[in-house]
Amino acid sequence: MRIALLGGTGDIGEGLALRFARDTDHEILIGSRDPEKARDAVESYEAELDDRGHEPTIKGFGNEMAADRADIVVLSVPPYYAGDTVEAIEDVLDEETILVTPAVGMNGDEDGMHYHPPGVGSVSELVAQRAPDGVPVVGAYHNLAAGKLADLDVEFDLDTLIVGDDSAANETIRTLTNEIDGLRALEAGPLANAAEVESVTPLVINIATYNDEMHDVGVKWI
Repeated sequence: MRIALLGGTGDIGEGLALRFARDTDHEILIGSRDPEKARDAVESYEAELDDRGHEPTIKGFGNEMAADRADIVVLSVPPYYAGDTVEAIEDVLDEETILVTPAVGMNGDEDGMHYHPPGVGSVSELVAQRAPDGVPVVGAYHNLAAGKLADLDVEFDLDTLIVGDDSAANETIRTLTNEIDGLRALEAGPLANAAEVESVTPLVINIATYNDEMHDVGVKWI
C-alpha cells in the first residue's frame, strides 16, 4: 500500500514516517503544502534509516499530489488545520481512500493541557464532516508521544485506540498499525466515541509533565 502523511514534515508525521518506513514494506509519501519542504524531509528520513541499515521507499510531494497517490492518507497536521487540509485534497479522495486523523484539540495553561474539542464533538468527527461522502474516516494514533515515535532507539510496548464507522477501514488501519514493532491497535468503537479517546491525550501529557521519570509516557491497556 501507499501511505501518505500530510504534514509529514512535522513531529507526529516524522515519527509515523520513520516507524512505517522501518517496520513495514509499504511505500511512504511525505506531503507538505511546500513540496520542496517535503523532499527535504525525505532526505532527512532516508539518511536516518540508512544509518540503521534500512532502505525504505519514501517520496515527497505537495499534499494534494501525495493524497492522490495514496491508499491511506494520514492527516498529521495540527487540529486547527485538519478541516482545511481535507477540503484542500477533497477532489482526489474517493471511497477507496482511508482518511486517518491523529489530531487532538487542546489548550494549555499554567496547570497543564486541557481537552478542547471542536463544536462537533471531536477532531475525528470534524474530519468526517469535512470529508467527501463515502470516504471512510478513522481516528488513530492520538495518544502516542511524537518524540517517542521519532526516536528509533526507543522500543515500544504501547497501545493506540482506533475509532471509525467503517469496519473494513478500521480493520485495515488496525492491521497496518500492528505492523509497527511494539505497537498494538485496539478497537474503541465508532466515531461517536472519538472524544473519549482524544481526551486521553492531554491526560497523558500532564502525567509526563508532572512526573520527571515518565517523559513521553504512553498508554498500555491490560
